[in-house]
Amino acid sequence: MRDVAALAGVSVGTVSNVLNHPTKVSAQTAERVFAAIQQLGFVRNEAARQLRQGHSRSVGLIVLDIRNPFFTDVAQGVEDEVTARSRSVLLANCAEDAARESAYLDLFEEQRVDGLLISPVGDVLDRLDRLRARGMAVILVDRLASTASYSSVSVDDVRGGRLAMEHLLAIGRRRVTFVGASTEIEQVRDRLAGAYEAVAQVPDATLEHREITGMNVAPALVEGERIVALPPAERPDAVFAANDLIAMGMLQAFTLGGVRVPDDVALIGYDDIDYAASAAIPLSSIRQPSREMGRRAAALLMSEIEAGGRGERQHIVFEPELVARASTLG
Repeated sequence: MRDVAALAGVSVGTVSNVLNHPTKVSAQTAERVFAAIQQLGFVRNEAARQLRQGHSRSVGLIVLDIRNPFFTDVAQGVEDEVTARSRSVLLANCAEDAARESAYLDLFEEQRVDGLLISPVGDVLDRLDRLRARGMAVILVDRLASTASYSSVSVDDVRGGRLAMEHLLAIGRRRVTFVGASTEIEQVRDRLAGAYEAVAQVPDATLEHREITGMNVAPALVEGERIVALPPAERPDAVFAANDLIAMGMLQAFTLGGVRVPDDVALIGYDDIDYAASAAIPLSSIRQPSREMGRRAAALLMSEIEAGGRGERQHIVFEPELVARASTLG
């Protein structure tokens, strides 16, 4: 920094302000400093800066499963907002594994990130309370906070589940199977709850829950093959998949097994990822505004960081939207 200051003809304090508090420096001075940085190839020691200041200029983002494009879109929204505030995003994928989630929480605590955005696998509120007590801002993403202590950004998944089931019932389907991972995952539990609410309004309709080992294509393909192997009279006439990756695995199994979609089995997913519309048979789905969810969650986090954790807690709940395509309408 002394070399940069000497070349730019400014003080070391001015170089520090350019790097850490750019609004305190005129545009002309900042331009001279950045030119000197470029010429000298200067890279500041971030570890030393964190040690001196006690925090970083990064935020952590822990997602449920990065293989799901829904979470990729959420991460893009987070990055859009955070980089505009001159911070960076450290992305962690817990892959629906509570142990990995815990390890990443440890890592982000060690790294002294300024804040944390998390889509939890299970109940981690006690652990998040400890992080909050150490001064870390925390926002829940894709999950409605069950306590007033945390702000959150989510979609009304109970309503989303109800929309999906009401659509299947409206097109005349009565033997419906819900395919998803364990109801320990809150999003799965809420979507299934909404489906049960809808099916309870139709006396001759039934709803079965087939639990699979993950929220992605591979286990869905295996479960789809099991459904194909059933005698036609015992198969469901509709499948509600807990997300679009599961729906795509089911679609592959049905297509390879000679089960026609939607003639034999109507199929609807959840999230409305980009691939849903471009599938061999375009998938009906429940749309979530994934990128906007990430952006709003990051904006809440930045506000909480700037307020020193004293800001008012907010709960932003988006409304899901039914997008009907060929997999249910033919």
